[in-house]
Amino acid sequence: MIRLRIGLMTLVFVGALCVLAQDIGSDPDEIKMTAKKYEFSPNIIRVKKGDHVKLVIMALDRVHGFKIEALKINQRLPKGEAVTIDFIADRSGTFPFQCSEVCGLAHKKMKGELIIE
Repeated sequence: MIRLRIGLMTLVFVGALCVLAQDIGSDPDEIKMTAKKYEFSPNIIRVKKGDHVKLVIMALDRVHGFKIEALKINQRLPKGEAVTIDFIADRSGTFPFQCSEVCGLAHKKMKGELIIE
């Protein structure tokens, strides 16, 4: 009975260590996005002021762009290639973003918002 209890406690402890190791290795501020005619998904991004933000964006159908003018971000998004955009959310506010590569007739509607709380 004692050996079974010790074995069970060891199993629980090892399981807890595995969960902790996964949490340490993950990046909670990484946000995966897609771009396609004529939308970003998600099109509303919320982060906290001071966060190190990592946007990983993939254009699914053609070349697009990702631009947040107020933060001086303008990145080309080649079709089928994951592009990482890193920055520190150093000020609060709502910042519009948009596609910066002409992608068709509704190009100007391809936009969203970054909300830094």
